[in-house]
Amino acid sequence: MNPDVTASIVLRPAQSGDISGIVSLVNGYAAEAIMLYRSPESVSMTLHDFVVAVDSAGTVMACGALKEYSPSLAEVASVAVARDAHGLGLGTAIVAEVERLARKRGIDELFALTLTPRFFESAGYVIADRALYPEKIRRDCLKCPRRIRCNEYCVARSVQEEMAVAA
Repeated sequence: MNPDVTASIVLRPAQSGDISGIVSLVNGYAAEAIMLYRSPESVSMTLHDFVVAVDSAGTVMACGALKEYSPSLAEVASVAVARDAHGLGLGTAIVAEVERLARKRGIDELFALTLTPRFFESAGYVIADRALYPEKIRRDCLKCPRRIRCNEYCVARSVQEEMAVAA
């Protein structure tokens, strides 16, 4: 992150006061068919899975979530950065925070479905076959309104090695 511009931005676990900011950020992109819609209730029920970047006024500038599918597998989900904060490194910082949360919970493997695979590749992810994640397909893809014409790439990364180094 650019230290001059982002000196007042704090990365932290999401709090109840962040729900409307997360919903607004994610649903702004959902309105453009870039992300999937999230209701305030769905964010509230999974708030412990979200991390946020907030400015000095408490405005949510970026968010991301860890969506667990099994004790060893989770998705990096709902990664969004406010348009006026693009290029500051907040997306990369959010993904790193989600990865830390995954390691803390003992999760070995992360994946994401994304329209921006290069972003994730720059963070160490590799293109993967979504068929490797039947949990995702069964839980989410079958009821997704874009399932027939999905143009998202699947990317994956093992965090097991980082877990061993951190121990």
